[in-house]
Amino acid sequence: MALLFRAGTIPSGRPKSAFRYQQNMKNQGSHKSKACGTLYVVSTPIGNLEDITLRALHTLEDVALIAAENVAHTRGLCGHYGLKTRLTRYHQHNQRRKSGELLRELKSGNDVALVTDAGSPGISDPGALLVGRAFDENIRVVPVPGASAVIAGLSVSGFSTESFVFLGFLPNKPGKRKRELKKMILETRTLVFFEAPHRLKAMLTDLKDILGNRQMVMLREMTKVFEEIRRGPVSAILEHLTPDRIRGEFTLVVAGNEAKKNGANESQVVRRIEEMLKEKMSVRDIAGVLSGEEGLTYRHIYRKCLDRKKALGV
Repeated sequence: MALLFRAGTIPSGRPKSAFRYQQNMKNQGSHKSKACGTLYVVSTPIGNLEDITLRALHTLEDVALIAAENVAHTRGLCGHYGLKTRLTRYHQHNQRRKSGELLRELKSGNDVALVTDAGSPGISDPGALLVGRAFDENIRVVPVPGASAVIAGLSVSGFSTESFVFLGFLPNKPGKRKRELKKMILETRTLVFFEAPHRLKAMLTDLKDILGNRQMVMLREMTKVFEEIRRGPVSAILEHLTPDRIRGEFTLVVAGNEAKKNGANESQVVRRIEEMLKEKMSVRDIAGVLSGEEGLTYRHIYRKCLDRKKALGV
């Protein structure tokens, strides 16, 4: 059954079964105090406003207060669907002070919805502190799931998704960023990162140097008008990044360490290095080719090339 509605309106006429479900949800749960309201952790669209769920709209309409990372941004979402719920700011700079205010609101019996600018609160965004304190105060917490940049990126990556590692935004400082990447050298699971435009090139350069020239998928402005999805080795993604393309929000999905996953042995790599050296290939070219094919780091292959070149006297 198609559900059609216009901007500025929320679909009305909730089925009785849906109403009963919501009532049951409000009446159950070990973390609910009868005198307290409920904290709803509500996912919002990551770009396209049509990706919001009906349950999220009804929740945002029904609560007494929406705690938003960016009030202006959330006011735009609410205005699009005709929501007039009261808004208040809740972000990383005021979360310690504001959590106390929101807990008092909940203890007074009012329901509160926590939202971020895009996606789920608490996932590389403020939220964990308030949720933790709500549990400590025996206040019921309810997730209202929806759009996710992590899951959307994985779904179109073509990489293994049985398990994965989400690392969010790596540290700003190069030294700390490189240390975090080095921890992932032997990780066989698919890796997912978020990155800002002004750090993208530096982050991908570090990734190539430390993890090798692996296959990856770069997703830019997901679900938006200028959405772009590009797949290839890290080197090809870097070459593609002209200044006019380094704009918007980026999700990066990177293949895990295939060499470790497949049990590739060092002797096979050494034999290939020796064959390429005999063909007069440069150490730099050998390292570039094998790091991409074997899933080993460029530096690791480069050092092995130098060792074998010295041993062979070529």
